[in-house]
Amino acid sequence: MDARERLIESTRELLWERGYVGTSPKAIQERSGAGQGSMYHHFRGKPDLALAAISRSADELRARAEAALSGPGTVIERVTGYMRRERDVLKGCPVGRLTQDPDVMADPRLRRPVEETFAWLTQRLAELLAEGRANDELDARIDPAATATALVAVLQGGYVLARAAGSADVQARAIDGALGLLAGGLR
Repeated sequence: MDARERLIESTRELLWERGYVGTSPKAIQERSGAGQGSMYHHFRGKPDLALAAISRSADELRARAEAALSGPGTVIERVTGYMRRERDVLKGCPVGRLTQDPDVMADPRLRRPVEETFAWLTQRLAELLAEGRANDELDARIDPAATATALVAVLQGGYVLARAAGSADVQARAIDGALGLLAGGLR
């Protein structure tokens, strides 16, 4: 990895672990092994580097979600595969945790990739659920947009509950509950 990549990856890790305020330029340089000159050669400052890191995390979340949601199987199998895929639950979602960071949410540039990622995920799930309705896999009474929003909320809320309880099992139960409700809408 070149210095630019090391800086972005180190910033991603630090944002996930410490948040924006806790991610100092010095901590980024120490983690990445890149010097101050290298950091400012590639980025105008911490906000630009944070934006690159947040955008990378958002892109990665989208790619993983799309791989699960566009894979083989029925709509329910794909949604279930996405919801139950392996995650580092107790660390939280690298994008979702940023919503609790007041400095990220207060800066429109840093907030944008977070907001766009959750809007994309909700829309992508809604499209998939609409497909399930159209092919008679799901009951016509299922509201794709509302159900997609609920699935994203369960997943993200599950991270919070699991972290609070110190157990990934809490998120697994929340996901099982949501999928059970969705299964009630099967034809």
